[in-house]
Amino acid sequence: MSIKFKAQAKRNPQDITLPEKYYAAAIADGEVDLDILAEQIAYECTVTESDCHAVLLSLERNIIHSLKQGRIVKLGRLGNFQVGLSSSGVDTIEAVNASLITKARILFRPGKRLRQLLTGLTYKKAS
Repeated sequence: MSIKFKAQAKRNPQDITLPEKYYAAAIADGEVDLDILAEQIAYECTVTESDCHAVLLSLERNIIHSLKQGRIVKLGRLGNFQVGLSSSGVDTIEAVNASLITKARILFRPGKRLRQLLTGLTYKKAS
């Protein structure tokens, strides 16, 4: 199996007057949703597909709930989820407040096995 990629033109964000350069960009080759994951998990163990689906939905709800409370969600070998923030900078520590926050995002730090997946990948240019 190989990861498909295509050439993608991008401008330099520091100097948009420079000519575009081309970079390799990964192309998604389909998707897997909760229904498919539940079916695959059920096939590999004695739990029913509907039970797997219920557990995955509950996992999603609980991850969201914990992230809203500012917690790090540790999923063992899978990895960790955490909320990250971007903000405007100010000159003093006293001037830092919530109004400076410009964006929130969800950070995912993959576990060791997921990180190791990246070392064994092969690539194929899409036609």
